Amino acid sequence: MNSNVGMESKTLAEIYVDGDACPVKEEILKVAYRHDLVVHLVSNQWLRLPVGPKVNKVVVSDGFDAADDWIAERAGGSDIVITGDIPLAERCLKAGALVLGANGKPFTTDNIGMAMAMRSLKADLRDMGEISGHNAAFSKSNRSNFLNALENHVQKLKR
Repeated sequence: MNSNVGMESKTLAEIYVDGDACPVKEEILKVAYRHDLVVHLVSNQWLRLPVGPKVNKVVVSDGFDAADDWIAERAGGSDIVITGDIPLAERCLKAGALVLGANGKPFTTDNIGMAMAMRSLKADLRDMGEISGHNAAFSKSNRSNFLNALENHVQKLKR
């Protein structure tokens, strides 16, 4: 871990990435490099991804929610969190961070309650065998939507 990254006084947003299952790491880095932003790629294992000097690869323990806890303890204010984990999204929203899913859709204080309820309902339905756990494939349009959403949010923060 590069402990000096992001430790100076924060003026611009930093990007926190729930990295283990994130399908848009390359898009995140593209936007971060363009805008000279610090990125924290947080995961339970080493990510084989070439990165620049403002990218902090953080490997946390295998503990339950260790990556989520690391991100939630640090993200806030004008920071951007990239995650598909709804409980983590809720924690980061409460801290004031902007939260985007990998599809580019933001989690907001207006929609997080419904997202939590749907997560719980789907878990119950899976437990009863009523539905399987398959998600739709991640498409090129999902990737493009994410890239546009992240770029737009960074542009908005810089104004």
